[in-house]
Amino acid sequence: MAADRALSPSSGGAPARVVDAEGYLREAAALVECYLDRVLPAPGGHIPRLAEAVRYSALGGGKRLRPALALGAAEACGGARDVALPVAAAVEMIHTYSLIHDDLPAMDDDFRRGRPTSHKVFGEALAILAGDALLTQAFEVLAADGAVPPERRTAIVREVAAAGGPAGLVGGQVADLEGEGRDLTLPELEFIHARKTGALILASVRGGAIAAGASAARLGALSEYARRTGLCFQIVDDLLDVEGDPAATGKGTGRDSTKRKATFPAIFGIDASRQRAAELVEEALAAIADFGPEADPLRALARFVGRRDR
Repeated sequence: MAADRALSPSSGGAPARVVDAEGYLREAAALVECYLDRVLPAPGGHIPRLAEAVRYSALGGGKRLRPALALGAAEACGGARDVALPVAAAVEMIHTYSLIHDDLPAMDDDFRRGRPTSHKVFGEALAILAGDALLTQAFEVLAADGAVPPERRTAIVREVAAAGGPAGLVGGQVADLEGEGRDLTLPELEFIHARKTGALILASVRGGAIAAGASAARLGALSEYARRTGLCFQIVDDLLDVEGDPAATGKGTGRDSTKRKATFPAIFGIDASRQRAAELVEEALAAIADFGPEADPLRALARFVGRRDR
């Protein structure tokens, strides 16, 4: 795998080191999982079964792409990635809550990240409540972040709330459900993807950048990067549902065709979808072309999104 150069996370301009996307994802995962372990309900506690259900899903592995993007965006704006850890944790908590609810029998699947989904282990009622707990505690984590000035903190909360709400993830999920069995146009399909998947990726990047004090120009460029990376992620996800290996993806395949969902492969075919994903990677890289090596983690992550197999 080709390596990308990135500044050492706490160096403030110290000698560069060589990392690749997988390495950066592992480092980001370790940081955010340590942080989550501290802030999530402790094992035992007043309601031990709820704590167990929350920790089962939130600490159950995964790519941790959204946290990595938040940390990478902070670095791209000249900040230490630690400043974006609360953002990284909060978006992962919201992402995890969405997966718990998305996996419920009313919507999706029995396996996630290679393990039985929350409702298969804890029952539907507790799974729903564990998701609720993660969603609400995410905003507690953001609000309690004393390392970020209050005005930045408020802006981040607004970004994340909008991404998770009716104009973002939840609205996209509803539009996705309503689109099952229908012949959607490309604008309708991109509307769904920009909300169901792209909104939280956009909030991850913007939140990390805001935490680091990004200028308006840098925030605009990073937003374009995130929009293209988010759409690429979903197109590749659609491709993996057609031709992915369940052992690698950690979840079943063929669900989209079973539910007659409109996807890029279903509408445009495999080859055209691969081509569009590759174009989006190049567009994401072009959006941050004016950034220096401090943005190399984001470049590596965009390339990873375009070629991932899980």
